[in-house]
Amino acid sequence: METSPPITPPPSEPTSPLSGGAGRNPLALVVVAVVVAGMLYLGLHMAGRPRPHLTQATLAPDFTLESLDGKSVRLSDLRGKAVLLNFWATWCVPCKIEMPWFVDLQREYGAQGLQIVGVAMDDASNEDIAKFAKDMGVNYPILIGKEAVGDQYGGIPALPETFFIGRDGKIVDKILGLKGKGDIEEDIRRTLDTERGMTQEPAASASAVSVPVSVPK
Repeated sequence: METSPPITPPPSEPTSPLSGGAGRNPLALVVVAVVVAGMLYLGLHMAGRPRPHLTQATLAPDFTLESLDGKSVRLSDLRGKAVLLNFWATWCVPCKIEMPWFVDLQREYGAQGLQIVGVAMDDASNEDIAKFAKDMGVNYPILIGKEAVGDQYGGIPALPETFFIGRDGKIVDKILGLKGKGDIEEDIRRTLDTERGMTQEPAASASAVSVPVSVPK
């Protein structure tokens, strides 16, 4: 009687440190758990805060913030001017790219009624923000931002974020993220072309027209 050759079982696949079984890496599980917990916390934190969806042609939310020189600046006091309201931070790399553009644009269009206003949205000290602005040659007011003001403008999901506000106080356009200097200048010209209005209705809510670049820390 013939004897059948022995059957050799197929080689077992190596166990990945991240796969199930005894080879599971406990450190990787801890990292995943921490990341998931952080995302859940952030989601719940953001969901619990009012975030108006701003749209074009509505009155920009009014606010009062302190400038680097200690003066109180109220947005509605700039009614009659074309305002470029820029939310930024010292750690934001795209913000450093566009700030020299703002310096040039303020110099070029200031006499026509443009007023650029920067709102610093990070945790740096006033001294550090002032030094940063001086090093960048900023020639427009820098205000110390507050979370509540960011919430009025939709929560500022990424930086930089820029609102173009007409002479009548209404939002003309919004840029979320970084766009070219030519695009910004085109929005400035449109904003300068608006006429001053007398309405003082509360703001409701400019559509995002660019991709977020830097997420606030």
